[in-house]
Amino acid sequence: MNNLKAIIKHGQSIWLDLLDRNLMDSGKLKKLIQEDGLRGLTSNPAIFEKAISNSTDYDEDIAELSKKVLDNEDIFFEVAVSDIQRAADIFKSVYDNTNGNDGFVSLEVSPRLARDTEGTIQQARELWQKVDRKNVMIKIPGTAEGLPAIRQCISEGINVNVTLLFGLERYRKVTEAYMGGLEDRLKTGQSINHVQSVASFFLSRIDVMVDPMLEEKGLEGLKGEVAIASAKKAYNIYEEVFSSERFKVLETKGAKPQRVLWASTSTKDPSYSDVKYVEALIGDNTINTVPMETLDAFRDHGKANMSLKDDMEKAAKVLEEVEKAGIHMEQVAQDLVKEGIDKFNAPFEKLLRGIEEQKK
Repeated sequence: MNNLKAIIKHGQSIWLDLLDRNLMDSGKLKKLIQEDGLRGLTSNPAIFEKAISNSTDYDEDIAELSKKVLDNEDIFFEVAVSDIQRAADIFKSVYDNTNGNDGFVSLEVSPRLARDTEGTIQQARELWQKVDRKNVMIKIPGTAEGLPAIRQCISEGINVNVTLLFGLERYRKVTEAYMGGLEDRLKTGQSINHVQSVASFFLSRIDVMVDPMLEEKGLEGLKGEVAIASAKKAYNIYEEVFSSERFKVLETKGAKPQRVLWASTSTKDPSYSDVKYVEALIGDNTINTVPMETLDAFRDHGKANMSLKDDMEKAAKVLEEVEKAGIHMEQVAQDLVKEGIDKFNAPFEKLLRGIEEQKK
């Protein structure tokens, strides 16, 4: 069996962390769905910056839109919405065949809004209405300011992909925002059986930041272990929250669990396996969103085994040892959120400058 399709047998969906017009024009996206069982797609400002800057596919649209005196951010979102609509239509059969559990495409609010609750809510509403597809998720960062925006958007029936999650305390608050949003929606007499959300836990960036700290502390043996240990602990929280009495009440009204999604799963350290963050975290009712090179690598030599719940005790010990050594993971998470916002803002600003150049 195709190694990627074998993952589905263990209850995990593979999504692609990539979107550009060539992927759709060439028929490659449809082929990935048919042959590899691809079940969804995520995008972010860095992905769009590469797509627009590295091809001429968008030049005509940008030139046309610039005649309407839209500002550069408006132009970008017009272009992005068009691509997202098209991708969502390609995934519509997956959405239908899985009864609305998969086949989602994600579009992110402006990274400039990461610390702006009201701005995030407003733009999420606008993007949701513009895209006008059931199988779309609006990405909202899991910042402190993002939490009330997540709750509000869920209460309005907007599907939300919570992005930039690194810490376990924040993840727990995200599950609270999701359930709170569903409860708010029920209070207004509206249905919740179509509302979907995922919580995107970023992984390899954790090891990139923590590994040098471990070396300094003489804990080389824990290098490359912390991100996976954090993910396993997050899954523990997921199981606890979504088997709680509080959620069971929501489930009777049609609520679906907010699945955990493993993101940032390409391997940054060349000494690690290129499928490290896929093989170690295969588990039921989860998602892994991977870049194309990781998708290709797993198809070629990945091993699909139910691994997520293995070595849970070891994972807990890893996190204990890290804390004992004076590496505080909640502080690491806060630093990574700040870094993550910067990493999305930089390509976004570059993208807007590129649009400005094309208008001249």
